[in-house]
Amino acid sequence: MLIDLIRDPAGLATMVAMLGVGAAGGAWAASRWCRRRARPARSTAPADFDRVTGLMSRARFEALMLERLAAAEREGRGICLIYAGLDGFRLVNDNHGHVFGDEVLRRTAEHLRELCGPDMPLCRVAGDEFAILADAPGHSDDALARRLVESFTETLKVGGQAVSVGLSVGIAKAPEHGGGARLLGMAAAAMRSVKRSGGGAHAMFDPQIEAQQREEFTIARELRQAIEKHELELVYQPKIDAQSLQVTAVEALLRWRHPTLGAVSPARFIPIAEKHGLIKAIGNWVLDKALAQAAEWRRAGLRMRVAINVSGYQMRQDEFAARLERGLKAHGLTPGRFTCEITESVAMEDTAVTRNAFSRLGEIGVHVSIDDFGTGHSNLSALRRLPAEELKIDRAFVSDMLHSEEARTIVLTILQMARALKLRVVAEGVETVAQRDLLVMLGCDELQGYLFARPMSARAIGIWASDASKTLTQTFRASLFKETVACHDPHPTRKAAQGGGN
Repeated sequence: MLIDLIRDPAGLATMVAMLGVGAAGGAWAASRWCRRRARPARSTAPADFDRVTGLMSRARFEALMLERLAAAEREGRGICLIYAGLDGFRLVNDNHGHVFGDEVLRRTAEHLRELCGPDMPLCRVAGDEFAILADAPGHSDDALARRLVESFTETLKVGGQAVSVGLSVGIAKAPEHGGGARLLGMAAAAMRSVKRSGGGAHAMFDPQIEAQQREEFTIARELRQAIEKHELELVYQPKIDAQSLQVTAVEALLRWRHPTLGAVSPARFIPIAEKHGLIKAIGNWVLDKALAQAAEWRRAGLRMRVAINVSGYQMRQDEFAARLERGLKAHGLTPGRFTCEITESVAMEDTAVTRNAFSRLGEIGVHVSIDDFGTGHSNLSALRRLPAEELKIDRAFVSDMLHSEEARTIVLTILQMARALKLRVVAEGVETVAQRDLLVMLGCDELQGYLFARPMSARAIGIWASDASKTLTQTFRASLFKETVACHDPHPTRKAAQGGGN
């Protein structure tokens, strides 16, 4: 719980240990040990076996599966396929490198073999995914899947280090769900449905999963052409100063209006874009579009801060920061008036890649905001290392705080943490006057939500601002930006180097 971690800053060490982040010397020793272990496995594994784990190859596994399925059909009995994928393996690779990652895969294979026994066919399908063929009578397949998931709640020991990876498991049965080679795909689809729900569980294949998968491929196919067809657009939702109730900034929000699918929610298409390798192009489009719009508003005399949401994928790409820096210079924008909103879960990954990304954003001088705050495991020690200047309270806490003491306590705790670090706090999802009044009383700096304004087009923002002399003198002040800068600047030399205003 966030509150407990705040009370105990040393909790960071526990979190780091759970992620398998050891001391530099330990990591070096483990890496050296892994290299010694890795070389023989790659050179001696036969073609019928996976070179990393020593398990049977996928081709051999599929051939054996078809044989067993045919035999089970002749004998009038069922057969079960279990498909397991590691949760959090990418973080291991990012933080320790692929040599250490290969050793984690080997240790995972050994652990699965211990749980399944020597006679159950087991293979590494690809990456961090494994398949198990179980002639399990009755409900024992469900029991095996549950045992697999539960066993991965404990850390794996790899090279003297504790590595925390979870497991998502999908189950498909023959003849109940079909047969042949499709059974593997069905179990994999069930596993991916578990991952979409957060992982660390198991699920039985359902025909609805296949329908969802077909829809996913349709969305992915259409999304590839969305930029060229001008189907993507940015809308902007204002942020309001909690004391004056005047506009201080806008957040750029991505929308996709498909001619036949209609309005597709970002919550639906962004995960698909990430999975199918489309997020880079979309993220670049959002960045370029938001920078151009910020420059246009600047020329019109609107000195608002403009914020974009930065995905975990973008944070892990070296070129993102370089593209951002080039764009700011090309448009003549002051970096400190452009905000990158990064979710708490990504910010707290604490891998070498994300640490480097935060360092680059700090060097550029952009305003960094930690989004969806309160849903993860942040503490004072972790936040102090980041060049963040703002926290955004997750809308779930704002929605619940009037009738939930726990949510109210979390909001208050976030505000206290922010004050300790001299960070500003934005509450999102404000929809009622009662929520607004409580947030103002608690000391929140900025508010965002339908109570003030729904997301609107850039043109609507411009019209709204230009009409200020008649109707908006009390709700819009273009020069208010100066008052939104935090009193404490963790980068004084950077600020001096940037010079004057926009």
